[in-house]
Amino acid sequence: MTQYVLEAENLGKTFGALVAAENVSLQVAAGQRVCLIGSNGAGKTTFVNMVTGYIKPSSGSIKLDGQEITGLGPRQIAQRGVCRSFQIPQLCLELTAAENILVALTVARRGALSFWRGAYDADLCDEAIALLERFGLAGHAERPVSELPGGVRKLLDIAMALCRDPRLILLDEPTSGVSVDEKFGMMDTVLRAMDGSDLTTLFVEHDMDIVSAYANRVVAFYSGRIIADGAPAEVLVDPEVKRYVTGNAK
Repeated sequence: MTQYVLEAENLGKTFGALVAAENVSLQVAAGQRVCLIGSNGAGKTTFVNMVTGYIKPSSGSIKLDGQEITGLGPRQIAQRGVCRSFQIPQLCLELTAAENILVALTVARRGALSFWRGAYDADLCDEAIALLERFGLAGHAERPVSELPGGVRKLLDIAMALCRDPRLILLDEPTSGVSVDEKFGMMDTVLRAMDGSDLTTLFVEHDMDIVSAYANRVVAFYSGRIIADGAPAEVLVDPEVKRYVTGNAK
């Protein structure tokens, strides 16, 4: 019997008269690398936001490892093993790359920052540098984030999402804003950093070359619904996907 890390059943979300998600059901097994595709407004980010607690579903349920997490807040869901990166990296620009990681590790290990106890801890500092090295960012450790290029900020944001050693990570458009020449190298770096773990990954992506190269399963959204779900080679030639997502219908 398949053990699912994530089970979403009949998820719905409305904003007044706007239906952002309608009867979305998705089961994801451990270790899968699932890409969510769809045009802007199709429901991809709404789904990610519901799973990570930033939006509460209007209907349906979400389970992590068989445990109900529907309606929990982002911090509670992160504590249970679901973490994410953002389309626009959520970083403190005034701090260095190492300090951003150190803050994330402190929250992950201690539960919160404290005015009475400093974040600087020898073991945590070593762990921060080791995590930067996994992402090829050690050379940027002492640079303020404000000085870092967009691709490096993206990698740093993803590295911070791994500080909790999550079971499930959701990446919201990890290659957006990254030059065409850097996209594949960036994805290679991210996947190498995750090697050796049973981490389950969902990522939102618009570049179909990236989708074909890095996903082992593709879920296509349109108008708040899932219209196709399967291997990349199958989904990307689906008539509805070609019509509503990739724009390749003939």
